[in-house]
Amino acid sequence: MTWTPTQTPGQHIREQHALLADLERSALIRIARRLPARINSDHLSILALLSMLAAGLSFASFRVTPWAALGVIVSLFANWFGDSLDGTVARVRGQQRPRYGFYVDHVIDLAGTVGLLAGLACSGLMHPAIAVILLAAYLLVTAESYLATHAAGVFRMSFLGFGPTELRIVLAVGALRVVWSPWVAVGSLDVRLFDLGGIVAIAGLALAFCVSAVSNTLTLHAADPRPAPADETRAA
Repeated sequence: MTWTPTQTPGQHIREQHALLADLERSALIRIARRLPARINSDHLSILALLSMLAAGLSFASFRVTPWAALGVIVSLFANWFGDSLDGTVARVRGQQRPRYGFYVDHVIDLAGTVGLLAGLACSGLMHPAIAVILLAAYLLVTAESYLATHAAGVFRMSFLGFGPTELRIVLAVGALRVVWSPWVAVGSLDVRLFDLGGIVAIAGLALAFCVSAVSNTLTLHAADPRPAPADETRAA
């Protein structure tokens, strides 16, 4: 996709190439058309925040009972429903508020991710240091994506086929797996599944940051060339 870096954050292009994007989009439109009118996008945004915090609490509850996996799965589904549907409902009903929606949606994403990773850090399933580094990597990538949205007018929602929905599925599968055992064999070593997953996620986020930063810098450099010096302009 080619783009011109002139849009404001409220007018950005949403670029989504995740594995389930097409299937998810059609399902969300059907759901939005059938949703009762009394439920609006703000209700769904609140659901998205509360359910992600509930997912974090559910992960923390693994220290008490493995049945916490059920809470993780239900919370992640509720988060998908609220987070994925709020913007779709606004678009289907012609009630878009681009600046408000952009700001609120991503503030909720940031707060929810902090809550989720705090829960993982307290769960005994992931080393707290890995959770902290993973959060830092996530914040680095999101900050770069918000800068790119402002400067270039494109908000990329996926990398290498993975977007928010695919990541929720991975988390849910992981929560089910650790009910049986939180450990996996890597060669001759036994490591915690969520430690391994966290390290892979950190590497993926670091790669996403580097690729996106270089790509956006090159594109903006070409679209916004350095002006000629003032003395050359006067001479011409």
